[in-house]
Amino acid sequence: MGRSGSPDRNTILGFCAILLWSVTVALARSLSERIGPLTAGAAVYLTAAGFLGAHLVWKERSLRALRTLPRRYVVGCGALFVLYTVALFLALGLAADRRQTIEVGLLNYLWPTLTILFALVLLGQRADVGLIPGTLLALCGVFLVLTQDTGVTWQSFSVNIRRNPVAYGLGAFAAIAWALYSNLTRRWGGPDSRGAVLLFSLATGLVFGLLRLLHPEGGTWNIRVVAEVAVLAMATGLAYVFWDLAMRAGDVVLVAACSYLTPFFSTVVSCLYLRVQPGLSLWVGCVLIIAGSFLSWHSIRPATEESPPLAVR
Repeated sequence: MGRSGSPDRNTILGFCAILLWSVTVALARSLSERIGPLTAGAAVYLTAAGFLGAHLVWKERSLRALRTLPRRYVVGCGALFVLYTVALFLALGLAADRRQTIEVGLLNYLWPTLTILFALVLLGQRADVGLIPGTLLALCGVFLVLTQDTGVTWQSFSVNIRRNPVAYGLGAFAAIAWALYSNLTRRWGGPDSRGAVLLFSLATGLVFGLLRLLHPEGGTWNIRVVAEVAVLAMATGLAYVFWDLAMRAGDVVLVAACSYLTPFFSTVVSCLYLRVQPGLSLWVGCVLIIAGSFLSWHSIRPATEESPPLAVR
């Protein structure tokens, strides 16, 4: 916080990162409809890698920071970053319609709760009894989201899943992958991991490009597609830069707590941009996911006094 008690510059940049990430679902779906998820992913992440590379060179005057990155971190977390992004883009692209896209997007937001659960094993974190209701609230939120416009029963839930098991499965896999990435980044990344996201974004763009060569997609490029690629790439790159600054020099606890509002912001942006009329159960489910994630986060107790609070994307 600043001297006057208001958030300082780096903390505000953390809030900006949260807002920038909120456009991902809407723009990724829009691009997938026009040029395909593989083409969209390749264009966005190669462009983002270019932006991140330019930023690193401008700030550090070289790319030498990349040489000091721990190999286990680069390989392990890099693989999880790529898997998460590919799974999420494919899940959003394979959704049967735009409403299902929002459902898949909210399913992906199980990762904050999963991050807490994995932290108990991977980081030696401890949790109080609040973790149980927090986890249950998040799961109930997903259950409500996936029973939209039908009776809130297990049968309606399973029927909805069977409508598109691949998209929902990839959405759930993305949540698991990012929860693992969030924990292993803290475990393997070390105190200074500048430039890693540049490598991860470049690898992601190349993997998307390779998949695109193996599975050609149709689509037409126009001014809107170029604009959406540019906006999503810039938003992605800036979000990672801002988040890094917030985690290093901002109020980590405050920014991490606010990050749990990302599902709400993402849902609002997606509904407006994709012109989807959400049902009541989606909003209630969204609130439950946020409340469950925040309660789970609040239940965490560091294993040692020196352990920093768990910060997540």
